[in-house]
Amino acid sequence: MDCLFCEIVKGERPAHVVLDDGPVVAFLDTRPLFKGHTLLVPRTHYETLADLPADLLEPLFAAGQRLSAVMESELGAAGSFVAMNNRISQSVPHLHVHVVPRNRKDGLRGFFWPRTKYDSDDEARAYADRIRGALG
Repeated sequence: MDCLFCEIVKGERPAHVVLDDGPVVAFLDTRPLFKGHTLLVPRTHYETLADLPADLLEPLFAAGQRLSAVMESELGAAGSFVAMNNRISQSVPHLHVHVVPRNRKDGLRGFFWPRTKYDSDDEARAYADRIRGALG
């Protein structure tokens, strides 16, 4: 099975990892809604939330809770957007939670999600370092 996120988890594909904590891994989205947009995945491949074993719910959502707090405390966002898709609009068929920094009038409306880019790999690395550092 070829899975982009499994390759990232195994270290076979480069990514700006911000959290590598037991059963979960988080890394920057390469096409972020806003800079700091992070993807949180279970280390083991599960396609949807319904597939995730009950004992992984707490570690996954506890990590999501920590990441959402960092969007405010470290990145200075006014809040965060936390979401996941199951099959429909799931561009990689590996369960993943989007944790996105949000600010008022940031341009995100409904389900129209404009994407942005980091100016360079160095800028992405700097965002990853800030988030990773804040997570301890």
